[in-house]
Parts: sequence; structure tokens; C-alpha cells
Amino acid sequence: MKLSWGGFAGTRNMRDLSARIEGLGFDSIGAVETQHDPFVQSAVMIEHTKRVEVMTTIAVAFARTPMLLAYAAHDLNSLSGGRFILGLGSQTKAHIVRRFAMPWSQPAERMREMIRATHAIWDNWYDGKPLAFDGQFYSHTLMTPNFTPADVEHGRPPIHLAAVGPHMTEVAAELAQGLICHSFTTERYVREVTLPAIEASLARQGRKRGDFEITGTQFIATGHDEKTLAKAVIAARRQIAFYGSTPAYLGVLDMHGWGDLHRELHRLSKRGEWEEMGRLIDDDVLNAFAIVGPPKQAAAELKRRFEGVFDRVSLGMGNHIDAAAELIGALRG
Repeated sequence: MKLSWGGFAGTRNMRDLSARIEGLGFDSIGAVETQHDPFVQSAVMIEHTKRVEVMTTIAVAFARTPMLLAYAAHDLNSLSGGRFILGLGSQTKAHIVRRFAMPWSQPAERMREMIRATHAIWDNWYDGKPLAFDGQFYSHTLMTPNFTPADVEHGRPPIHLAAVGPHMTEVAAELAQGLICHSFTTERYVREVTLPAIEASLARQGRKRGDFEITGTQFIATGHDEKTLAKAVIAARRQIAFYGSTPAYLGVLDMHGWGDLHRELHRLSKRGEWEEMGRLIDDDVLNAFAIVGPPKQAAAELKRRFEGVFDRVSLGMGNHIDAAAELIGALRG
């Protein structure tokens, strides 16, 4: 199971932290699109590492066009010598429309076409095929030599797609090289909803499971002492509450019979009562969504839940390097 650092809390000291994380033995580093641009972060990480893969986890697809994605991903893959993975996600309607001022409709179908359009552009750059993509949402039919990248020796980067619901999961298994499981998921949801959707979609495409990578992004609440662990638990409760308030993720809560929790979280989110939301996450909910405990205990629980299920695990630990060092030591031991 590959291990990925799930991104930094801010960009300060990113240069030094990237090198330190590579030195700890992580296989990849994630660039998260929350408060900062994931492609700028990726460029910094690439410049200050030599071995690890660098992956956007995720870049908001619908905030961009296929052409913008194709250029950014190509440049980063070329810069890294083939170490870049384009991780995409749809985000939710409210963010796409109200934060990015971009159109929203039929997210699974739009994502399917976006990935196809991006590959059509790369087909032109890498294979010399005419650019003639004309879809329902995107049309790309113009590419001249002046705008065609020449540094194509590393080829196209793989695309991994983030998904929660079964429809987007099917798109990932149909067209992408991997799936990024959203952190707002549980072991039960992965086994009963995500994996069956992946297997069915792969079978329809005649694809093999061994050629498709599943990345799990896990809430990890750990620490080398009680104070650090308690602080991490509070942060995990607030993150779970934030995602639990989002209607798009209601299906995960419904599977566990926690639909009423979503409605209360959603109500509080409208009022901006973020701290109160975190207090609604009881221990049952916390332990379903997060892995909690000292590093050795957390490592054992991570293996119990997902070894043989996830090919790569992204550990969301902010900038807690010391706890990460203990955790990866336990996982590799």
C-alpha cells in the first residue's frame, strides 16, 4: 500500500516540508485545492523533491476548461520528469456556481466529457491526431503548432478522479486511471457502495482491477501525547461536521442511519455555527469516519480497515511532521 502525504496547511515552509516528507519515505505528496492553487503548490513540491509522485488531491475540474487542465498537467508532468498525477474532483454546485462563477449541470456526464476532451487534446499533442472534439459541454477544434507543447517525451499524466456517489465512481472506473475516495467515507460505504460500483464499471469496459488504482483519503487523528491527540480529535470532529452538512454527501450518513445528523449540521452551517457543529459529532460517528489513536494504534487500525482495499492511502495530517514520522514508521514496520 502506497502512502501519500495529504497536503499542507498553508504554503509556508512548503519547500522544506516537501523535502522532509520525501525523506520520511512517503510515496507521494498531495496538493489540495482549498485555500491555495493546487497547480502552484505542485510546482513548488516538484522543484523540491526528486523521487515522490506529486498529485492534485484534488483540483476542481469544473472551475476550469479541459484546455487549461491539459496545459497545467502537461507542464507539471514534464517539469517532474513524469512524476505528476492529475487528481480531479467536481466540487459541489454551490461552490462551482457561487464561488467560481462557472456553469453546473449533470456533474457525472460533464466530468465524463471533460476527461474525454482533455485526452483528445493530449491525443493531438502526443500522438499527432487532429483536434476535433465537439461535445455537449466542451468543444476543442483549434490547435496550431505555435500553441502545441514540444516537450512531450514524458507523455500524458494519469488522471485520477475523486468520487463519492456511484455515478461519479462509475465514470472514474470507465475513463480514469484511478479513483480518489473522498475523506468523507467509511469502511462500510467503501465496501458496500464504492467497490461494487468500481468493479461493475471496470467489467463493462473490459478493464482489469490491477490496472486501476484506488486512493483512500483518511481523517487521521493521532499524536505522540494526549494533548496533541486531543487537539487532533477536535479538528477531525469539525472536518467531519463540515462535510456532513453538505447535501451531496448525505448518502454516506444515510447508510449508517445518521440522516438526521446531516439536517442539523446543515441548519447550523447556514448560521455559521462551526464550533457547535463539531460538538455534534459523537464518538460513534468520529470513529466511523476517522482513524483515532496514538501512531502505532492508528497504523494498526488503518491496515485492518483498508489493507487490500486501497492501493494508496492519503494521510491528512496538516503540518504535523513528528506524528507523521511515527505513523509511517509503524505502517512500514
